[in-house]
Amino acid sequence: QVQLVESGGGLAHVGGSLTLSCAASGGVISINTMAWYRQAPGKQRELVAEIPLEGTGHYAEGVKDRFTISRDNAKNTMYLQMNSLMLEDTAVYYCNAGGIRHATGYKSSSWGQGTQVTVSS
Repeated sequence: QVQLVESGGGLAHVGGSLTLSCAASGGVISINTMAWYRQAPGKQRELVAEIPLEGTGHYAEGVKDRFTISRDNAKNTMYLQMNSLMLEDTAVYYCNAGGIRHATGYKSSSWGQGTQVTVSS
């Protein structure tokens, strides 16, 4: 069974940095697109950044030049380097994988359980 597990969340101060990781397991062979979403209290889940199997990442306007998305296809792992953190970056961050080829078939999409990022002043 395909699973996505996020790690690296926690508490940071304004202007600080955190790095999130998302590891896919469960017989995963390849993942087409991986993405980070976030959901702040009282708000809808929003796309933060996404990265295709081959190519560069795309970012939401509010995180451009501060966040960097990357992936290691050999490890089926995705990362989000977050710099210059702002109070409004506080949210639960979710990993999403789309177009997953795995040992027993294909799965269109899968979500991680989320990791909390809290930015304080």
